[in-house]
Formats: sequence, C-alpha cells, structure tokens
Amino acid sequence: MKQNNEIMKKLPLGIQTFSKLITGNYLYVDKTEEIYNLVNGGEYNFLSRPRRFGKSVLVSTLKEIFSGNKELFKGLWIYDKIEWTQHPVIYIDFSKITNKTPEMLEDALHSLIDTTAADNDIQLSQGVLLKERFVELIKKISAKGRVVILIDEYDKPIIEHIETDNIETAKNNRRVLKNFFEVIKASDQYLRFVFITGVSKFSKVSVFSGLNNLRDITLSREFSTLLGYTGPELERYFGPYIERMQKKRGITGNRLIDAIREWYNGYSWDGENFVYNPFSILSLFTENIFKNFWFSSGTPGFLIEAIKKQQSKIMDFENLPVKSYIFDYYDFGNLEISALLFQTGYLTVKKITLKNFEETHHLSYPNKEVRDSFLAHLFWEYTQQEMTPGARLLEQIGKAINAGDIERFIQEIKSLFASIPYHIFIGEREAYYHTIIYLILKLNGAVVRCEESTNIGRIDAVVETGEKIYVMEFKIGSEQEALEQIKAKKYYEKYLGKGKEIVLLGIGFDVEKRNVGDYLLESIPKGG
Repeated sequence: MKQNNEIMKKLPLGIQTFSKLITGNYLYVDKTEEIYNLVNGGEYNFLSRPRRFGKSVLVSTLKEIFSGNKELFKGLWIYDKIEWTQHPVIYIDFSKITNKTPEMLEDALHSLIDTTAADNDIQLSQGVLLKERFVELIKKISAKGRVVILIDEYDKPIIEHIETDNIETAKNNRRVLKNFFEVIKASDQYLRFVFITGVSKFSKVSVFSGLNNLRDITLSREFSTLLGYTGPELERYFGPYIERMQKKRGITGNRLIDAIREWYNGYSWDGENFVYNPFSILSLFTENIFKNFWFSSGTPGFLIEAIKKQQSKIMDFENLPVKSYIFDYYDFGNLEISALLFQTGYLTVKKITLKNFEETHHLSYPNKEVRDSFLAHLFWEYTQQEMTPGARLLEQIGKAINAGDIERFIQEIKSLFASIPYHIFIGEREAYYHTIIYLILKLNGAVVRCEESTNIGRIDAVVETGEKIYVMEFKIGSEQEALEQIKAKKYYEKYLGKGKEIVLLGIGFDVEKRNVGDYLLESIPKGG
C-alpha cells in the first residue's frame, strides 16, 4: 500500500459541492482526467448511477470547469490541460425542485428560469409557456458564449411518485419533463455541452424522445470508473485512514484491505472495472467500523413490493444473465425487476459474455453490504418476523445446520413457518417455501446453490458446510417423492470427489398447515 504522508484531510461525507470540497480542505479523489475525456468527447451525455454515488459532485465539478474557475483545480490533473474559457451555465438540480404535482413542477421550473435570467442580467419577455421561456433563456444567455446545460437527478420528479405508487402523478411529471427537454436539441447552435444524470434510465421514447442525440455513457467502458473509487485510488487517497483504522481495530497486514474489498467493492458497469461505493467508504473511515451504510441510507420498499408482486425468484439474483436491451427498459406499470435492481444499485455487472455478436450481462450483488442487507430485508418482509426473536431464530437454525443436526434444523424451520402471519403466506407455491429456506441459509453464511444443474436435471438446493454437502429437494406433500427424485437422478454424483459426507435430504411441505411436513435423509460417507 502506498504511503500518503500528507496531513489527513477532512472526509467529505455529505458534501456535494466541488468548491466546498476544495476550499474546505476536504479529501477529493482526482477524477479530472476522466472528466477531461468527458468534456472533450460528445457534447450531449447521459449517465445513470445509483443514489449516493457522487453524481452531484461530478455535476458541480463540471460547473466549476465551464465557469472557468481554474484556481479551484490547482494541483489536480486537469489544471494545465485545458483552456479555461468561461461559459454561461444553466444548472438544474431536480432534487431541489418541488414536484408534488405537474403544476407545481412547472411553476418551479419557471422560477428557476427567472432566477437564472436574473443572475445573468437578462430580461425575459412575458411568455407563459415553459418551453418558450426556456428557449428564450438559452438564446439570450448565449450572448455571453456557448451555453452549458447541467441537469442533476433528472428523474427525481418521476421516481419519487413511482416509489409511493402514485403512478398518475409520475406520468404527468414525465410529460412536463419531456416537453422541457425537447427544447435542448432545438437549441443545438447555442450549446457547448449538455450533461444529464439520474438513477434510472427511462426509455428514450418516453422522456428523451425530443433529445435523441443524447449519448448514454452508463455502460461505457471509457467512463466505468468516473464515479466510485478504484482499488488503487482507495490505497492512494485513503492510506492514512486505513492505517488509523488498523491501529484502532488492531488489524494487521492486508486483512483490513481484504475486508473493505469484500464489504464495499464490486460495483461495475462493464464487467471489467470495479469500484468501491464512495458513500460507504467515507462512512467507514468516519466511524471506523464495518456497517451497513449505503443500504440503510434508503429504504427499497417499492423494490420489495415489486419483487413480491411479480413473484420474482430471489435465488436468481446471485447470477442473473440479461440481454443488454433490458437496460433500456424502465417504465410505468410493468417495471422489469432486473433493470430496476441494476439501475438502483442492488445488482451490478460481474461479467459480460459475447455470443453471435450479442452481449449478455451477468448480474449479481456488488458486495457483502448489499447482499446481506438486501437478503435480510427480504427475509423480514417475507416472514413479518419481529427483529429480535427473528434474528435469534435465524441464529439457532444456522447452528443446527452447521452442527449437522438435521432434526433440530427442521424443528427450528417449523417454528419459523408457524410464526408467519396467515395473510402474507403464499399458499401452494413451492417457490415460497424455497425462498424462505434459501434466505435462512444465506443469512447464516452457508454456501448455497439453488437449482444447480446436473446432466439430467436441476437440484432444488445444494448447501455446503465445513464437513458436509446437503443435496436438498422440496416437494409439496411428499418427502418420499423428494428423496426418490434425488436418488433416481443421482443429483449427488457431481459432489462425490469433494471429500465430504453427502447428505440427501427430501423435504415435504404441508399446504394445509402451511409448514414443513416431514423429511427423509440418507447419508453417503466420504469417498462414496
């Protein structure tokens, strides 16, 4: 790890303004070389990233560059690389704009136009249409130079209402935004640079139909590390904070780096370059303890409801292959779960494969923080357990499976199912039972593989502990049928060479009792 002998700067947790970062002696991870490539590439760009990933700081940095504030960048890569020309900037932060109704959204945009005009000593005519006044602002402000338009969190007026299931307001706000954005392309002759950020990427037809010259750099390899911290950046910029935490926690060598990587690294948009979540890293070194930081900063309630409504297979989220066109699909009434999970940061691209010139993106959880927190959230939602007794029950189930005590394991699971409220129980669907057991095992740190493929079938679940491998099959009603299927299809054969005892476990579910019925098991000793 490179040593950083500079005095430790303040950590910019919650700081979103570039000028404040620099003048307030906060730590800034220098991204200006990539920003240079951005501003000297295409003139119209869109970037989607999850919440709390540094989008606002990036937009603020662009604002200072185009405002010609060279001295703020002293010591940074870009300082002597560009002509510091001052451009008029129209900066719109939709997170600060009222959007409760489309009328309020329009009024807020009118006010922003008025404020921007006043700041630039411009008199606007008394037009009443939002589009006309925006066009006039761009034309008149361009007398000072070619205009830069920076739009942060463009989708806030839509997302906020989707999350509260207020779809009609979301649609009406989208209409307002669509009309507003149409002006930008028509004003091309006056513009130097346009940059738009958001969490989601709605289809171009629905929001950006009038701005079809917009380049989406979300999945671009060139800008894959524009936001977030790379491994080398972590060690270069956070060296003193790492050393401080090592001393406070009594951790030696690379163990701390390895733990930080497991907890907070793993986000990728190209399957090759991976970055740390900046909010989690800043929080980690502020508190000097491993915790769920990013996940707990926003409740994924609408996500959970969408997963339950569409009866999504939670087990698939660990390895979810999707075609690239899925990332363009995010719209009302029929939210595609894989696109939703990806755009909101709960899944990320782990690799990309190519077949017949068509890309497949393989999605999974970015890291331990997101995986464990998300699965725990799903467990509480699917079982409606109270936190303390539920956590205690989870711990007992984990101890039983790790000790090889299957009778106790089944009894503890029965206790869990018996406590699930009737109204949330999903009747005769095997998948519901599978899901609960999967969540139980994953939350106890077990190595779990669901629907594992063999040459003649798919195993419901394979669970590996230190001493044993459990091959599990679940059936509504019949544990005998479940066990016989394992034996008939020889699901266990692929594990015979692992040097562990193999336990065949057939579990039956009793629909009337809404619980595990009974189980049968057979053991294959080490070596088969």
